[in-house]
Formats: sequence, C-alpha cells, structure tokens
Amino acid sequence: MLNKLIIKKKIKTFHKKIKISGDKSISIRWVLLASLANGRSRAKNLLLSEDVISSINAIKKFGIKVKYNANYCDIYGKGLNGYKFQKNIIIDSGNSGTLGRLIMGLLINTPYPIKLIGDKSLSKRDFKRIADPLSKFGAKFQLKKGINLPLKIYGSNKLQGFKYFEKKGSAQCKSAVIFAGMRAEGSTIIKAKKSRNHTELLYKYLKLPIYINKKKNFDFIKINKIKKINTINYDIPSDISSSAFFIALTTLVNDSSLIIKNVNTNPTRIGVVTILKKMGANITFKNKSTYNGEERADIHIKSVNNLNPINCPISLNSKAIDEFLIIFLVAAKANGVSSFKNLSELDKKESPRLQLGSKLLRSMGVKTITTKNSIKIFGDPNLEINKKIIIKDYFKDHRIFMTSVVAALSFGGNWEIHDKDSIKTSFPKFLNIINDLINDKKKKKYY
Repeated sequence: MLNKLIIKKKIKTFHKKIKISGDKSISIRWVLLASLANGRSRAKNLLLSEDVISSINAIKKFGIKVKYNANYCDIYGKGLNGYKFQKNIIIDSGNSGTLGRLIMGLLINTPYPIKLIGDKSLSKRDFKRIADPLSKFGAKFQLKKGINLPLKIYGSNKLQGFKYFEKKGSAQCKSAVIFAGMRAEGSTIIKAKKSRNHTELLYKYLKLPIYINKKKNFDFIKINKIKKINTINYDIPSDISSSAFFIALTTLVNDSSLIIKNVNTNPTRIGVVTILKKMGANITFKNKSTYNGEERADIHIKSVNNLNPINCPISLNSKAIDEFLIIFLVAAKANGVSSFKNLSELDKKESPRLQLGSKLLRSMGVKTITTKNSIKIFGDPNLEINKKIIIKDYFKDHRIFMTSVVAALSFGGNWEIHDKDSIKTSFPKFLNIINDLINDKKKKKYY
C-alpha cells in the first residue's frame, strides 16, 4: 500500500458529532505514574498511538505488567521502588519527546546505565535542556554531541533537591524535574514559565506533596520526596490538539457545523481556541465539567464567512505551541495580514515547524515573511487552489501531514501528501474521522 494520500477535491458541507481519541499528554503521564503506583490502575479512553505504546513498552522493560484493549488499559504498578533495574536496558522513545524527556526524571536513581534512543526526528531534538537540570540532583548524563540522543543515564542513590528556573515554557522540562524531585531528599523548588500543567493536576489528584503558587507569568512549584502513589483510575478526555484540526476544518468549510464530545479544555491548552475566536471563529464550550482537576467540555463549531487577521499576543504562545501550523492555515484565509512572534520553540519540535509551515503556505500561493522566530501571513479570503501540490520531506511530522489534509479539503487543488503513516504517532484515527465527514449522509444540523 502506498504511504501517501491523494486529495483532488474539496470537502462538501457537513454537520456532525464526533469523538476524538484520548489526550496524548495525559495518556503518557498516566502510564508513567501508574507504573509507580501500588497496585492496578485502569484508564479508559487511553490514546493507543505509537507514542503511548512506546511508553507502555518502556515501563515493561522494568518488569511492570500491562494489559490493554480498545476499551481500557490496566497497569499493575509495583510501587515507587518497584522497577526491576537490569544491566544493558535500552529504552526506545520512538518519536515521543514527552516520553523521552519525562522518563529521564523517573530513571534518575537507576543503579545501572540506561540507554535512551529515539527515531531519526527525535534524535535531532535537544535533550540537553532536560539533562542539565536533572544533573543538579546528582545523576549524570552522556549525550551525543552533548545535546542529542542516543544518551545514557547514570543514576544516583543520593539525590538532592535543588532550585530550578524553567524559562522556556516547556512542560516537558518542568515535568521531568517534578518526577525526579519525588525521589530526592529535601525540597525541589521550581520557578516555571507558564506551560501545560497536567503533571501538577495529576499530583494534586493523587494527593502527593506538591505546592503551587501561581503568579502572572510564572508558577512557583515545591515538591518533596514521596513514599507512596495510590492507584490511578482515570477516564481520559479527548485531545484538544487533535481536535484543533477539525475545529479549523469546520471554520474554513462553508455552511458546516461540528460538535466534538468531551474534550480536554484545560486553560493551559486552549490557546488555539482563544486565537481562532479572536480571528472571528464561531467556537463555544458546552456541557462544561471538571474531572480530577482537568476541565472538559463539548466543543461546538460553526463555519464563518469572514475571518479577521491577528497580531497574536505572545502570552498565548505556550498555550498553543502544538497548534500553530493549523492556526497559520486559518490565517491564510483572513482578510489581512496576521503576525506571530517569539516562535523559535516551533523549530524545536518534531520538525522545524515554523519554516516548514511557511513553506506549506507558500506552496499554496500564500505570501509569508518568515524569520527565525516570527511569521507574517498575508491572508486571502478568496483563496482557492487550482494546481498540484506535493508535500514530502517534512521529517514525517504528523502535524504537517494533518494540516496538509485540512488545507486540501478546505481550499481545493490536487494534493499528493506523503508519509501517511506519520499520524500513527499521535492520532491513528484521524483519517477515519475525515472519511466519516467526507461521506456525510446525515445532513441534520445540530444548531
């Protein structure tokens, strides 16, 4: 089967209700923490993507029993000190930066060196940003060229808490230090730039010793050594990052509407909604609730005829860092010039997303001005594509693939999008839902 997708026509009007797969950030954190709990933990709606499967395979290397199917996942934790460390263990993080970086914090007490590897894309990403703070606890790390995978972890049995200033707005850096801090003597204190807070909310749900003082631009977090983690039964909400592609598609397609059920609407994750609403998108949250500290809701979207340009506030960057590609696509149809700044972190993702996102727009005939950390997009409300576009050589970045699919369905043209299997890392059911929308036999409107 060819590993590419051909799209030759735009999607027609649709009116649907859909359910998106489980939240990836929460799924990976649940797997890691459940492996340290005392007894069986069960998750419903766990995302069964390659990134999460890599997380499950990682904990199994330490003797943790796991059972899962399409309905639930059971992890039989053996307690904080229950990992069976052996010589010559190799952990393959695949494409998952979340797994690769967070598990470094969990393995900081290993008595034997552990090798951490990843795929071609992950091996080019910066792991020094994690190794540097974790080394302050007393562990040591050996990285390729001092920055990349593969790396080796040399643990310590004399871990000591310290003070850490996280200034990048990286939830992965912050979470790795939180995970390591639960094994260290004394207190670990973090001054962290605002970023997603799923780890902190899981700690609070488990009643672990974490203290948070929220300020305007930073959170001050204090972690003490812990003795026990209770089992974690969790119904994981749908992923807002995956939902973003369908939010954008509905916004761009004429006379369409969509309801996405039970989505994670954590305030640290909904920057994409805030930005698109500022541009005039019709998005509302209904049936709001809070579950174990995480906010969730049904997201209702209606298409709109006019989109405004935006000078995007940099304060929203960390809340939308994984969704900027799809935001750029919506800006391509805005009536004016949109500006996005301070986005150098985009080029530290699975691919240089800022540069490749600009390249994608230019291939569509959209004018952009791009620097190392900013982009201006000259929107065209009448944008129509009437040519062939080939998308390849993008480091198999799942978000570039999905953004390209939304672009093809929204603006027309003859598209050949390579590396279809890239979606397996985060959203294997993406094309199933797309097919459901394309073959929409029920024209019932839900508004």
